[in-house]
Amino acid sequence: MKNYETLFVLKPTLTEEETAKHIENIQNVMTANGAEIAATDKIGNRDLAYEVQKQKRGNYTIVYYKAPGSAIKEIERNLRINEDVIRFITVKYENKKEQKQWEKFVSEVK
Repeated sequence: MKNYETLFVLKPTLTEEETAKHIENIQNVMTANGAEIAATDKIGNRDLAYEVQKQKRGNYTIVYYKAPGSAIKEIERNLRINEDVIRFITVKYENKKEQKQWEKFVSEVK
């Protein structure tokens, strides 16, 4: 299993309960596909670099996890079809230097 981080941006118009529900649903999709969630960093509302889907702000969340490569496709498919997700990106940490950095990020979030 490889180390991954997925950053996704939710619409800022969602309530705290709706945001928490979306984060929980995304984490459930990850665990259902064999991922082990190491940490979740709920950054909160921030300005976007440029307007996306007529939104100037977004609610940022980063999830650090270990997963088999086959799970990423399903996780990203679910993010893509979720109408409340403005943008997302998944980063894979491969070599030892990158994995060490991933472990540092996880320890900072916990």
